[in-house]
Amino acid sequence: MAEVKPDTELVDRVICAAAQAWKDDGEILATGIGIVPRLAASLCMVSINQDLMMTDSEAWLVSEPVPIGPRSGPLKDYQPRRETWMGFARIFDSVWSGKRHAMVGPTQIDRFGQANISMIGADYAKPKSMMLGVRGFPGNSMNHANSFFVPNHSKKVFVDAEVDMVAAAGYNPARLERGWSLDDIDIRLLVTNLCVMDFGGPAHQVRLRSLHPGVSAAQVQEATGFAIFIGDDVVQTPAPTQAQRDWLARLDPHLLRATALGA
Repeated sequence: MAEVKPDTELVDRVICAAAQAWKDDGEILATGIGIVPRLAASLCMVSINQDLMMTDSEAWLVSEPVPIGPRSGPLKDYQPRRETWMGFARIFDSVWSGKRHAMVGPTQIDRFGQANISMIGADYAKPKSMMLGVRGFPGNSMNHANSFFVPNHSKKVFVDAEVDMVAAAGYNPARLERGWSLDDIDIRLLVTNLCVMDFGGPAHQVRLRSLHPGVSAAQVQEATGFAIFIGDDVVQTPAPTQAQRDWLARLDPHLLRATALGA
């Protein structure tokens, strides 16, 4: 019996949309945490912004994105094309200087763009669930551009009040560091399994930019715990080009991306 390959039509569209996050960044360090963000950064580097820099996920800058997945089958003989050492000192220099743009996957996001990966529950001393801690979110959110990927767009992620733990700064004037303004916060794209959004609405309100096929603006609003700005210029998220499909086949020959979206 012939092998049936999983359908990647939607996730490929999502990855291509997410790749646009870095298109105007020039020569900065791109970091994608998770399958979709990493493939999005990789796709941007090879097809949109060729000045973009990426690491091999260890300690080297690479000349080309490193494909994901086990080193078997199509990747059995693959060797990363390493350019130069990129240890922690250089990583932090890039972070503090603003020469980095990360795409991450928060557990909670609120209307301000404040993000949480630390804990769930109203009582920090007795949380319902403990997660990663804040990790690098505070420094990242105050030092360089960030974008978000959400595999399962719902009110559990896009919460109606503030996030339970503010791990990353957002467009909340009540929580800004002394001397900072809202213009110092730089959250670019919010890419989900339903749509693409940003913070380009009035007073940094979350704005709907595009809808994936078969999804309505009403469905997005229903799945979001706060009001979003829906203008007259919402379009359908573009389908991947054949060139983009070919690149994704090279970057993910094991089709790990097929399971990357929420149900």
